[in-house]
Amino acid sequence: MAGEAAVGVTTDPEMRREIVENVRRFVAREVIPVASEFEHADRYPADLVAQMRELGLFGVTIPEGYGGLGLDLLTYIGIIEELAYGWMSLTGIINTHTMAATLVMAHGSDEQKQRWLPTMASGERRGALSLSEPDAGSDTRNISCRAVRDGEDYLLTGTKAWVTNGERAGIVALAARTDEGVSTFIVEKEPGERFEGISVSRQVGKLGYRGVETVEMSYADHRVPAANLVGVAGRGLPQILGVLEVGRINIASRAVGVARAAFDAAVSYAQLRTTFGKPIGEHQAIQLKIADMATRLEAARLLTRSAAERKSAGKRCDVEAGMAKLFASETAFELATEAMRIHGGIGYTTDLPVERYYRDAPLMMIGEGTNEIQRLVIARGILARARGDAN
Repeated sequence: MAGEAAVGVTTDPEMRREIVENVRRFVAREVIPVASEFEHADRYPADLVAQMRELGLFGVTIPEGYGGLGLDLLTYIGIIEELAYGWMSLTGIINTHTMAATLVMAHGSDEQKQRWLPTMASGERRGALSLSEPDAGSDTRNISCRAVRDGEDYLLTGTKAWVTNGERAGIVALAARTDEGVSTFIVEKEPGERFEGISVSRQVGKLGYRGVETVEMSYADHRVPAANLVGVAGRGLPQILGVLEVGRINIASRAVGVARAAFDAAVSYAQLRTTFGKPIGEHQAIQLKIADMATRLEAARLLTRSAAERKSAGKRCDVEAGMAKLFASETAFELATEAMRIHGGIGYTTDLPVERYYRDAPLMMIGEGTNEIQRLVIARGILARARGDAN
């Protein structure tokens, strides 16, 4: 699998800083002032998404030849961290789209790339990744959604779960079982329109990660052209595993963003809130918390950067992506919890965004493979490398 899904090319560091700083300004100006309002109302941020499209964020890793920015993963994770700092839900809209585009970039034919990537790069058509099912989450080999060959088409039947962007996506990268094994297809549709054999069977209510839809989608003999099969039939699982490396790096970077937001909120409050005649930041108990929080945050950022560098170089990074996702997501939850403790009672209210960080953080411990699965991926990868089975 080495080199299967390298994303982007090396980006000039000065250009990277400029792009990330531009996104930081966008977040400060447009996202942070409205994030709580949209999140509590569970309302899709159409205007913010339109501005993200204007910034070119849907084409960050897509090559310039297809209309994208052609930037490397280091730039991508910088962008994701800034978006998550303002409102984590925005990063999900980008993540599932980027994974679908990565699948096409890494395994699609020239004709498929020409057909799908330009409209994905512009954000005209947004992507979704549809892997999980009600009985197949981390256990990808248990996928039961079927694609049966019927002349020049495949008939797709089954139910897919946890589909972020499912309703609004125009391109859905979907895993289904064929006679050859698990295969991947691109399902094309127009957002909000009915398509024969496709229905949104359930809207999923969530603790956090609100404002972006997560749905269950059902297929009943939906016709997918055979030309929409990505790569070779039966090779879907290796394709998906390579794409999930990008997804896990995304999860790690958004966890860093949430952790940083919680940390900044805690440090700011510690200097404003006074008890016993002095700011609580001058109490040793709070200083110990701040020191541990800062150290974990920096470690999470460095692990995420290391995984992105390896992936950008075209190397297999299942271990590194798993480590980054595991550590960064646990860090986000720990820092959100500590930020709430430092804030005391006010941190438990909806007056401040700390409670949102606390609700959003658990998603990163579950999304793109639970942290229990990450530990197995890391251990098995290390043992395989020790045997010389993987590079």
